[in-house]
Amino acid sequence: MEPEIHPPQPEAPLAGNDAAHAPETVAPSLAERFFYWMNWTFYGPQGLRAGWSALIFFILLGLIGAAVGFAFVSFHLVDFSKQNAPTASSAFFGELIAFLALIGAASIMAWFERRRNLLAYNLTGPRRVSNFFSGLAAGFLALSALVGAMAWGGWLHFGPVVLSGAEIVKFGAIWAAAFLLVGCVEEGMFRCYFQFTFTRGINFWWALGANVLLCLSLYARAVGNSAWGVYALALLGLLPCLMLHIRKTPQSGFWQAAWLTSTIFGYIHIGNHGENWIGIFSAALIGFVFCVSVRVTGSAWWAIGCHAAWDWAETFFYGTADSGMVAPGHYLSATPSGNTLWSGGADGPEGSLLVLGVILLLLAALLAIYGRKRTAALVTPFAIEDAG
Repeated sequence: MEPEIHPPQPEAPLAGNDAAHAPETVAPSLAERFFYWMNWTFYGPQGLRAGWSALIFFILLGLIGAAVGFAFVSFHLVDFSKQNAPTASSAFFGELIAFLALIGAASIMAWFERRRNLLAYNLTGPRRVSNFFSGLAAGFLALSALVGAMAWGGWLHFGPVVLSGAEIVKFGAIWAAAFLLVGCVEEGMFRCYFQFTFTRGINFWWALGANVLLCLSLYARAVGNSAWGVYALALLGLLPCLMLHIRKTPQSGFWQAAWLTSTIFGYIHIGNHGENWIGIFSAALIGFVFCVSVRVTGSAWWAIGCHAAWDWAETFFYGTADSGMVAPGHYLSATPSGNTLWSGGADGPEGSLLVLGVILLLLAALLAIYGRKRTAALVTPFAIEDAG
């Protein structure tokens, strides 16, 4: 996925007396030319080209995930044959499979790419612990503001408290662990490995081509109105990224990568039950906000905390639908009411038009708090680190 680097062109032949004194050159053999072009195809100035790195990482993720999943099924920790909504414990073990696969794949790629460890993928930087906890607070407050606005407008009605006593602590802890893994897995994939990797090797044309392919695949699959959420984000990023490309803005690769990873993030939510186009667009949009958080804080820890707390508040604390799923073992209970444009319907709060305003407020708060006091530049992904 890197900008093309054309091999050097042969020099023009010498003329006259210069040709007589020119040293004799030996044309490269067919084998030498083959190995030269193979090396150029797979390796660039920063080592293995970004596209191949992303492909290998994706394959490793699938293989390791399948192996870990087989082990978990063998020990009866998960049961993939059940079609009902996952319980808190099954959700935890399901996310643990993905987390272990992510750790394994990222560790192998870090070794292969000669980086010190997997933390090199946007997990270093200043104030990591404080950023994580401020992300937790931001995610819970943002979701609470969304739910409060829906309740105030009459588009969400709260019912009785579902849990009591020790069950509140038990289910709250299990769901907290499950959604912490969700935050680690999804942010680890999109805001850590893919964002880092695409930043070092993507340009506008690669990003545009990938976005077009994503949109064409949705059109060919005829997935319904939810696809418009992906189309909207892809179109929204087109002009800004083109301007960055034309102006040759420094670090434009980061924003080209953010455009692509955010579109993909919306794309993967298409398969969730009950999603509407607003829910898909909001997933892609908040993915972009998480990319901005990486830029202004220097790491993905704020995004991990915000992601985990948002999902925990939505699923467990308020008991609303999360991407179309109402999970068992939630604290409060809530029911959407009225126009689905504002209530979100089966999608939940993420499918309400109000979510877009909350996400924009979250972005504004992020920039106001971190944008001005940012002292360290984003850890550059361009250098190939020593293995030691």
